[in-house]
Amino acid sequence: MKIKITTDSTCDLGESIQKRNIAVMPLSVILGANSYRDGIDITPADIFAYVAKTNELPKTAAPSIADYEEFFRPFVEEGYEVLHFNISEKSSSAHAYAREAAKIFCGKVTVIDSMALSSGQGLMVMKAADLVGEGLSASEIASRVKALAPKINTSFIPDRLDYLYKGGRCSRMSMYGANLLKIHPLIAMNQGQLIVKKKYKGSMDKCIKNYVADLKEEYPVYDKTRCFITHSSADESLVQLAKKEVAAAFEFDEVLETVAGGVITGHCGRNTLGVLFIAGQ
Repeated sequence: MKIKITTDSTCDLGESIQKRNIAVMPLSVILGANSYRDGIDITPADIFAYVAKTNELPKTAAPSIADYEEFFRPFVEEGYEVLHFNISEKSSSAHAYAREAAKIFCGKVTVIDSMALSSGQGLMVMKAADLVGEGLSASEIASRVKALAPKINTSFIPDRLDYLYKGGRCSRMSMYGANLLKIHPLIAMNQGQLIVKKKYKGSMDKCIKNYVADLKEEYPVYDKTRCFITHSSADESLVQLAKKEVAAAFEFDEVLETVAGGVITGHCGRNTLGVLFIAGQ
């Protein structure tokens, strides 16, 4: 049986999507009265311009059950078993809608809650693609990648808290204090939802160095296959610093740089950066 790997646009995989022939279901990014397809007809620059002009964050929307049915149907009709990866169920209704849509395909579509977002979700997608290449069955792949969910380090550091404040994720006082004192929270996924894990103080350069050092200490054992450095249109100097620190601290076979799509950018703001990989064996 042929296997097709699919995912939501929140996976932030960049060029890896085309290279691995992974199909993507776009979520919607809504700017005022206009709705755009994430990763297709909206860019992070569009979002930054909208927020600067209106002082409002974009809204996001999951595909409907009917949208997912339409998305899955051609693959099933072509004889594929579909493995679909969603953004964490605790972050979006996309997983619930995709799971409901899958019911009409009589077991030909398996929907998996990544319990992550951005390239944390993408790491599961890429691992599934690796396992397809190894000849595993769809059920074997689903079992293997589901077991990885708690091991994936999905974390990032925002430069400023303006977007988090606008989105109701921190108070005005916290935002002003953090921006004034150069406090940068380490935000991480924990059991499918975002938490503030730690706080760094100082310039973003200093924070990135400490962040990577802390990751190395926390995860002495890790999957060396790949690491993502994912950012929301961050300064090039910051991205290069992160790559340098990761190369010095870890031994990944490949380090992939990706730019966050519209859904993720719309919640965290410019210059946010994360280092994401699978921990453990």
